[in-house]
Amino acid sequence: MAQKDPYTLLGVGKNADDAEIKRAFRKKARQFHPDRNPDDAQAEAKFKEVQEAYDTIGTAKERHEYEQQQRMSSVFGGRGRSGGGGGAGGMDDMLKQMFSGGGGGSFGGRQQRQQPQRRQKGSDIKVNLDVTVEEAEKGGRFPFTFKRLKPNASGNMEASSVTLKTTVKPGVKHGKVTRLRGQGHDHPEGEPGDVLLTVRIQFGDGRRWDQSTLVQDVPAPYSTLMLGGKIKVKLPSNKSIMLAIAPETRAGDRRKIAGAGYDGGDLELEFVLPEVEGITKAQKKALEHLRKEGL
Repeated sequence: MAQKDPYTLLGVGKNADDAEIKRAFRKKARQFHPDRNPDDAQAEAKFKEVQEAYDTIGTAKERHEYEQQQRMSSVFGGRGRSGGGGGAGGMDDMLKQMFSGGGGGSFGGRQQRQQPQRRQKGSDIKVNLDVTVEEAEKGGRFPFTFKRLKPNASGNMEASSVTLKTTVKPGVKHGKVTRLRGQGHDHPEGEPGDVLLTVRIQFGDGRRWDQSTLVQDVPAPYSTLMLGGKIKVKLPSNKSIMLAIAPETRAGDRRKIAGAGYDGGDLELEFVLPEVEGITKAQKKALEHLRKEGL
């Protein structure tokens, strides 16, 4: 049975940071908790799935390991590292997934001489390098680890763990891709592919990236969103501002602040409803009144 995607289970994007994933997990866990759903086997199963999803991608390190496993699974066509049993056709299919290029002829040395030879190349490997905003601003040398296919003593391809270091310049942009030539998967009849290293700057504290735009969650009570008002917001620069909220603002609406993002870029503030762990009797009474009024 195929493993369910942990990002989908938690309802977050693949660029979500620790804080956003933790917030999503708490929301889902409360929804499916056995205490709230007694004698509900389906809710209990969902609760376990949500817990396993959080255990899989809850931290930057865990997300990195999960993404590496997914890439390796894709390379091996979902068959893992176990060999044998597939026959010649199955092995050809697997090798075609492992390596790019073509140039005529099948794998295994049966080159068709009537076609011109072309230097073949192993597949590229996509690797993410997660750094904090402080590390991105200062720059430095950072290690990263990935899986690479190499021939063993018998000439068969097997995965091995590789650790390299890369230099990140001060003020690096989020999403910058560096090509490290010759560090990708080996090819049995050609040259190695490359590593495509993508820098991802992790802000935390309810901040995330939407492609190249930095987005910050702004928790605002429902009453403030509906009636309007002002709310104090702490920007990435640690400067605090009083943000005016127009009446009938909706959760999910955004407000752009030019120059308040990373390295002088724009910042988008996204209004979200705050998490509520419990309510007072007065708040419950007020909510009951609002429910009667259709809100």
